Amino acid sequence: YATLRLHRLSGGLSQPDGWQSLLAFTILFLAWLVGFSSRLFAVIRFESIIHEFDPWFNYRSTHHLTTNGFYEFLNWFDERAWYPLGRIVGGTVYPGLMVTAGLIHYVLNLLHITVHIRDVCVFLAPVFSGLTSISTFLLTRELWDQGAGLLAACFIAIVPGYISRSVAGSFDNEGIAIFALQFTYYLWVKSVKTGSVFWTIGCCMSYFYMVSAWGGYVFIINLIPLHVFVLLLMQRFSRRVYIAYSTFYIIGLVLSMQIPFVGFQPIRTSEHMAAAGVFVLLQVYSFLQYLKDRLTKQEFQTLFFLGVSLAAGVVFLSVIYLTYTGYIAPWSGRFYSLWDTGYAKIHIPIIASVSEHQPTTWVSFFFDLHILVCTFPAGVWFCVKNINDERVFGKVYFAGVMVRLMLTLTPVVCMLSAVAFSSVFEHYLGDDMKRQSPPAEDSLGPNVKSIVTMLMLMLLMMFAVHCTWVTSNAYSSPSVVLASYNHDGSRNILDDFREAYYWLRQNTDEHARVMSWWDYGYQIAGMANRTTLVDNNTWNNSHIALVGKAMSSNETAAYEIMRSLDVDYVLIIFGGVIGYSGDDINKFLWMVRIAEGEHPRDIRESDYFTPQGEFRVDKAGSPTLLNSLMYKMSYYRFGEMTPPGFDRTRNAEIGNKDIKLKHLEEAFTSEHWLVRIYKVKNRYTGISKLSRRRYRQTLRQ
Repeated sequence: YATLRLHRLSGGLSQPDGWQSLLAFTILFLAWLVGFSSRLFAVIRFESIIHEFDPWFNYRSTHHLTTNGFYEFLNWFDERAWYPLGRIVGGTVYPGLMVTAGLIHYVLNLLHITVHIRDVCVFLAPVFSGLTSISTFLLTRELWDQGAGLLAACFIAIVPGYISRSVAGSFDNEGIAIFALQFTYYLWVKSVKTGSVFWTIGCCMSYFYMVSAWGGYVFIINLIPLHVFVLLLMQRFSRRVYIAYSTFYIIGLVLSMQIPFVGFQPIRTSEHMAAAGVFVLLQVYSFLQYLKDRLTKQEFQTLFFLGVSLAAGVVFLSVIYLTYTGYIAPWSGRFYSLWDTGYAKIHIPIIASVSEHQPTTWVSFFFDLHILVCTFPAGVWFCVKNINDERVFGKVYFAGVMVRLMLTLTPVVCMLSAVAFSSVFEHYLGDDMKRQSPPAEDSLGPNVKSIVTMLMLMLLMMFAVHCTWVTSNAYSSPSVVLASYNHDGSRNILDDFREAYYWLRQNTDEHARVMSWWDYGYQIAGMANRTTLVDNNTWNNSHIALVGKAMSSNETAAYEIMRSLDVDYVLIIFGGVIGYSGDDINKFLWMVRIAEGEHPRDIRESDYFTPQGEFRVDKAGSPTLLNSLMYKMSYYRFGEMTPPGFDRTRNAEIGNKDIKLKHLEEAFTSEHWLVRIYKVKNRYTGISKLSRRRYRQTLRQ
């Protein structure tokens, strides 16, 4: 209603500008408040806790930063990760998230507001959602008008596509990066409109913050050059564009290289070469424009054709040569997988195994965007119909974004949908307000206007209800704590993860080494404070493949691998008792594929399927699968359950109900069997000294 009221105020009524500013400020404040509140479902239902997997490493790093200082954080060597390799943390992370949370914590303590760093981390993303709304308002206002900007701010405050990565407890890079993304685009559009170096410097600083926060900064360094290139093709080159891009590229390049994790990537990777090519092309184009007034038309056309062709050819051949010689790194597997969804599964299974890298389904578009997915094409049309330099950016933004990445698609959809709704409201609500003379015969009747307005309001109400429901039911689960509901509506809390991690922390040696699949590495290090072999950083595919080989091999072969890695405990996730589908048996084929990539002679995916090509855990299952370490650890003592050996996740009765373990012993099983921990037996337990000597000799042979 307030947004509609603003349309009336801006439609020609004699109202002071102060009232419009006050109303706009009120709407933005309410959008911030609603967005912040809608992200607190998890805190209200459970408690203030860090969610998911990656946020646990970010929290652990932030805690180290606030405890030991910034320089100690940059030089931090984490001995509890990637045993026996370890990890240099300072040079392998984007520090923007940790520094932001640490700075807020420092300021609050400076003001004598005592807050634990965990609470700062939990509520950081909801707070930044308000800043994202403001930056989206500013950007949409530059592209269209203030009414559209306010609608866009309201949309992005509650849209599930953004809320999914910014709920309370989701302490991840995207929580602050979307704000930096939108604010950088706003300052860029402002730079192009004004040609001011001041705005361009601000754009560079915002880009620097974006680089420090998220690897998705490559969207900016590719989208802005694409905008400039399209302007050149449309013959909309101007002095403003030249000043804005030349300043942005040089200063932004230098600033981005100050992040240790980025380093020399801006001049040595293919993802950044488009920006360099457009920069060179812009200089050549500007020089030719300078010569235009000093040459005849025929001379200029000849020189222009030769100059542009030569510049494009030199840039293209230089990139090809530098890539071939290895000076410029090729496109990474994650970018190839964006274009070809089957690329990663064939060539780099570790990338395909991450759920975030799976292609977005059509159902997800409606689930995360609702009515906006139907209205944004109208916004695209309005921008095309009323084209200018900044609206070209809006079209390029939509065309250049990877639609398989819902998070980066959501902001531009909110903006374009806001343009569509704003234009409709202006058309159906603005005529009466602007008209001073009697109505014309072809004007819309009041009934038509009322019906259309009511329909639009109903759509917006349905959108708000859908967003609230999705946020509450789909995106407000901590994943560390599970919940189920009884027939009477009462709720059961399944706290198996924290129960198991607490057991590890209290009942194992401080230097104990835990082997698990890489999904749980960050949580084990963060909650159990124990050394892990692999974690969610996934930087060493060979090490992960070795763990996958151990999980996929028979117990004896796996035991030799575990002893070579000094493994003390093995942790697995098993959902067969409660029907939890995200367990290790369902992830098992990814372990096999990754292991096969490094050890094709020992591990073959086809061995784990039946002759009919089925993956089964019952009696008809593959003997290789039924003898694998993962199968044995998952179903050990499972035959003692009632009904005996029935897996509720896979709806099958297991093939082997009397599993015996030779080299491992059960150390801990959580209340609902969700987490199972096994201790690796000492190699020499129960062996005489003479037998030990012979055993060593046998291994040497």
